[in-house]
Amino acid sequence: MLESLVCPVSNAILTYDAAAQELISKAAHLAFPIRNGIPVMLVSEARALE
Repeated sequence: MLESLVCPVSNAILTYDAAAQELISKAAHLAFPIRNGIPVMLVSEARALE
């Protein structure tokens, strides 16, 4: 399923971080949480990467 998801900001591919339970957008420098097995692809819920 990961192959079909893209970043809502940059439309770039996402990388799965199993330890943090997040989908990482390197292009937008954002991490989208995965809660109860469901990716939360809202920009307002994303964490900014440093």
